[in-house]
Amino acid sequence: MKTFEKALCLALTLTVLFTFSGFTACCEDIPNHVLRLHVLANSDSASDQSLKLKVRDRIIKESSGFFDGAENKDEAEKIVSEHIPELQKAADDEVKKQGYSYPVNVTLTNMYFTTRQYSEVTLPAGRYDALRVTIGSGKGHNWWCVIFPPMCLPAAEEKEELKDVLSKNELEIAESSGGYTVKFKTVEAYEQLREWLKEKGH
Repeated sequence: MKTFEKALCLALTLTVLFTFSGFTACCEDIPNHVLRLHVLANSDSASDQSLKLKVRDRIIKESSGFFDGAENKDEAEKIVSEHIPELQKAADDEVKKQGYSYPVNVTLTNMYFTTRQYSEVTLPAGRYDALRVTIGSGKGHNWWCVIFPPMCLPAAEEKEELKDVLSKNELEIAESSGGYTVKFKTVEAYEQLREWLKEKGH
């Protein structure tokens, strides 16, 4: 898309966003409270996709109990950062255990996600902090979930839930079950344009 067309789309999107600025503000704040897990497969072959799920299960198992007592995303991110070496070791071990020699890279990163639905929760498009596990080339279909609040980790004795870290309005948006489809799509268009402008250095 040409720069002029992008600028026109951005102007139109901003106009629509202005009509529900409260919704947009809530969407932009949700990433400040959520830490995600993102596992990328080497390729889309059946074997590589199966391996991705094995590594996912291993990471989830190793992370069990990590966030007991963590009260916010910053605390959760600090905990994950401290455990990166052992998560890296576990991922490497699982790949070798399954008979592969792919390199694995486990990092904390900030990355763009489109609007995603997990179980009955919808997270709006935007940039989120994530624990990213890249297997081999990382060019296959990925898998993601939320590790803080621990929506995809085994139950712990004490843990924060989504309702404990989001405001009432943010929780209503996340648990809307498709009720805000048009608004989600508009926010996603806006975020994609922001990403495009960022890549272009604007």
